[in-house]
Amino acid sequence: MTTQNSLQPSVRFIPRWHLNLRDAGTLIGLAIIVVTFSFLTPVFFTLPNLLNILQQSSINALIALGMTLVIISGGIDLSVGPTAALAAILGATMMVAGVPVPLAILATLSIGALCGLFSGALIAYAGLQPFIVTLGGLSLFRAVALIYSGGNPVFGIPVAFRSVINSAVLGVPTPIVIAAVIALVLWLVMNKTPLGEYILAVGGNEEAARVAGVPVKRTKVTVYIISGALASLASLVLIGRLGAAEPTIGNLWELDAIAAAAIGGASLMGGKGSIVGTLVGAIILGALRNGLTLLNIQAFYQLLATGLIIIIAMLIDRATRGR
Repeated sequence: MTTQNSLQPSVRFIPRWHLNLRDAGTLIGLAIIVVTFSFLTPVFFTLPNLLNILQQSSINALIALGMTLVIISGGIDLSVGPTAALAAILGATMMVAGVPVPLAILATLSIGALCGLFSGALIAYAGLQPFIVTLGGLSLFRAVALIYSGGNPVFGIPVAFRSVINSAVLGVPTPIVIAAVIALVLWLVMNKTPLGEYILAVGGNEEAARVAGVPVKRTKVTVYIISGALASLASLVLIGRLGAAEPTIGNLWELDAIAAAAIGGASLMGGKGSIVGTLVGAIILGALRNGLTLLNIQAFYQLLATGLIIIIAMLIDRATRGR
């Protein structure tokens, strides 16, 4: 019988060596985009604009990092946008009502985690398909946000909270720092903890992982909880920048997150993905949109370029899957 110890070396060595190669390829792709736009518009390669790109990419990066764990485990989470909207509305309401900011932040993160727990439990313990469950969550969480708020935005976010989000650490905007810290933590989780091995094993071969003693159901629930919590964290960053929370925020965030993960080397078949690659993938999308905007390219051409990049990433994944 296959044991857990015999499973872990195969998961640990082959996928991670392969993922490092994909990370290098993703970085090369980012370098090509940066060099190209630097020649096309001199404003692109300036420190203020580069920081702007990173800051704009930080929200998608937070969503995409959680999505990456879900995808590696063999799932998908289509409800991250509505989860962020619901968390933002409830969190902003608490702040405006006078709840201490730290407590409101903790409650907001808990709301996202509970949404993830809801989806993860149905998938892991009820045996439902991730696509169907999270598609239902997409409608359910958005509806709750709209009903609770009456479709109206929540204004009056405390200045103390906004000042933290809009501050900088050693000259680096706080949203960038938050995304970088989360990426580092998840990289450590995936590379230095049993949970990372479990996620890879479940996505690679769920039945083999179960035989090897991996807590499959608990692992599935965990990745959805993390995805929901990071969606709510992204919503906190957004409302801190905007000064208001709207029940319609997060529209199509799930698609951007999946795109960043795919560009970074995550396989929608499960069992493969990269924290570094996803982070770079989010920056690629941000740099691409920023450069096209500076060139006064209309928005629908930006969508076209994004779609082409996703398809190319999938073709590369297909071509390299057997290597």
